[in-house]
This record gives sequence, structure tokens and C-alpha cells, in this order.
Amino acid sequence: MFKFLLWLILLLFCWPLALAALFLYPLIWIILLPFRLVGIAVDGVFDLIGALFKLPGRIIKGI
Repeated sequence: MFKFLLWLILLLFCWPLALAALFLYPLIWIILLPFRLVGIAVDGVFDLIGALFKLPGRIIKGI
């Protein structure tokens, strides 16, 4: 809702920029989507490596 209100204010002050933002936002989102997916995959790999390093301590602690 806050982003929409900011867009309305931008529309009042500079309508060409507001319309350009309205049409370019989905294009930029599609361009950045692969980087977001790579970030999720790298985060998962780091979590897996961390869990593997902590596994012996968890096994000893559990016994």
C-alpha cells in the first residue's frame, strides 16, 4: 500500500516518470529473477555445508 501511495505522489509531480516506472518495473523484475534464484541456491548450499560441519557435534551432544 505504501509503494502505491508513493507512486501516486510521483504521478502527481512527474507523470512521465511514474508511467515509465510502471512499465519498466516488471521488465526489471524479470531480468533480476535469475540472480534471485541463484542467491536462494547458494544460501541453501551454505546451509547444507554448515549442517554437515555441525553434525558431529550434534551426534556427540545427543549421546
